Amino acid sequence: MSLQAYKTAATRAENPREMEYRLFGQVTRALMHAATLDTTDVAGRIDALDWNRRVWSTFATICSDSHNPLPAELRASIISLSLFVNRHSSAVMRNEGDFESLIEINRMIMQGLSGGTAQAA
Repeated sequence: MSLQAYKTAATRAENPREMEYRLFGQVTRALMHAATLDTTDVAGRIDALDWNRRVWSTFATICSDSHNPLPAELRASIISLSLFVNRHSSAVMRNEGDFESLIEINRMIMQGLSGGTAQAA
């Protein structure tokens, strides 16, 4: 079975919550790797930061839709986290912040998606 066929089969078998968990796991691992890179490896660090920022931006956009079935308070919290991630990512890019806050936020989201029972990342 080709890798693409496996990915397609895995995607069909996952529910949306599992897909979100998997996505956060992937982007969090990328952040963890980027945190180990030398500050002179700007491209490697920015790639992970940009991916994480895009994930959060997408979730904020989805939460800004008034037809989204999530409770309004939860949607507002996700949007607020997205704004923080955006600001903090810029600080990390300027070497004025660290990756740990971003990694920890993603881990908390993963814990919530898993029902709080699974180890995040």
